[in-house]
Amino acid sequence: MDENTTYSDSKSSILNLTGQGPSSGVSPLEQEVLDEYERLSQNMKELSSTLATLSSGPMTLEIAEGLRLLERKVASVYTLMKASVYSIVLQQGQLDGMDDEEGFEAGHDQG
Repeated sequence: MDENTTYSDSKSSILNLTGQGPSSGVSPLEQEVLDEYERLSQNMKELSSTLATLSSGPMTLEIAEGLRLLERKVASVYTLMKASVYSIVLQQGQLDGMDDEEGFEAGHDQG
């Protein structure tokens, strides 16, 4: 089927859906909007067809399994990073606490 034929058939079907025929006095702006809707409709049909083709293949399961494995690895790395940061924050807090205690004791002994 010719792409131009499909486009013109769909265009006339949109005009029929809106209750407007080619001779009903559609303004240029309205015609432009209808044309854009038709292009959008055609793009959505192509996208739907492409997605259906991609999702029906056996490779989809292999890709999904690979992504699950990657997700688990990323989650593990994230957890380890959080633990490391938490450990550093705790160590820093303990060091700050020791400095405060030493400063308090030195100031208390002088007073």
